[in-house]
Amino acid sequence: MEKTITTKDNLQVLYEDNHLIVVNKRPGDIVQGDKTGDKPLSEVVKSYLKEKYNKPGNVYLGVVHRLDRPTSGIIIFAKTSKALPRLNKLFQKKEAKKTYWAIVKNAPPKNTDILIHFLKRNPKQNKSYAHIREVPDSKKAILEYRVLKKLNNYYLLEVDLQTGRHHQIRSQLSAIGCPIKGDLKYGFDRSNKDAGIHLHARKLSFVHPVKKEEILLVAPPPDEVLWNDCMN
Repeated sequence: MEKTITTKDNLQVLYEDNHLIVVNKRPGDIVQGDKTGDKPLSEVVKSYLKEKYNKPGNVYLGVVHRLDRPTSGIIIFAKTSKALPRLNKLFQKKEAKKTYWAIVKNAPPKNTDILIHFLKRNPKQNKSYAHIREVPDSKKAILEYRVLKKLNNYYLLEVDLQTGRHHQIRSQLSAIGCPIKGDLKYGFDRSNKDAGIHLHARKLSFVHPVKKEEILLVAPPPDEVLWNDCMN
């Protein structure tokens, strides 16, 4: 399912029913409020629902998962208190399958591979370091990547996550010499103009927590030169 409805707030809605709403996050949006005080995506979605359904009072919206601020792509919110714990359980049990697209400058060592690292998070730096062997306080991280396309100066990789760790894709790809375009924190040489990075949560599949039917969602990447090259 690859279709979007864009609201007047530039909110891209990928899917909505009585229980959940799925949106396509733009680079730079924060999912939940933080110390920056910037308006989070959750509040934008609440405003959209309040106006669409002419709701008096507060609108219920549960945050199920997050994406790093510079990353774009699929985010699910729960519209009911019944759906939220079910969706949380789905993600905790790794029953939601996530696929990402990443644009990197260097060719990876292989066209397709499974990467296994042990990630150790440094909270002060808000950064995770990838180690080949287990180190104290590290967590095992597994992803599978494949090269989808060779662009002029870059490579488009498709990444399937088997674990969900802090900055996992960013740190693991950097560890094999393939930092993501724009990702200064993990070794790319310059930032993108919009302060985002070329990492996009492209697909998400899961069994609907209430309807029990299979849902497959696909989010178009940002409207930008390199991403547009990937789609051609």
